[in-house]
Amino acid sequence: MPDGHDADRVRTVVLDRFDMSLGVGLTKLAGRVFRIGHLGDLNDLSLLGTLAGVEMGLKLSDVPVAASGVEAAMGYLAECAQAAPPPL
Repeated sequence: MPDGHDADRVRTVVLDRFDMSLGVGLTKLAGRVFRIGHLGDLNDLSLLGTLAGVEMGLKLSDVPVAASGVEAAMGYLAECAQAAPPPL
């Protein structure tokens, strides 16, 4: 998180507004970072939804962030999907 912004506030906003739980920063990173947990079950659409929730939570928490993270991820995932053979 940028100086002057609290990761725990962002976590609270994301939970309250989007019912999405983000992990806390541990030990000396408490309040400075948040974590995205997925327990090994994550596909492209789940990732994009998570990134959108984080991006919206950052904006609602007045954290300066460019609105391009989800768009960049969509572009990258689309390129990967075009390059990969179709699933069986």
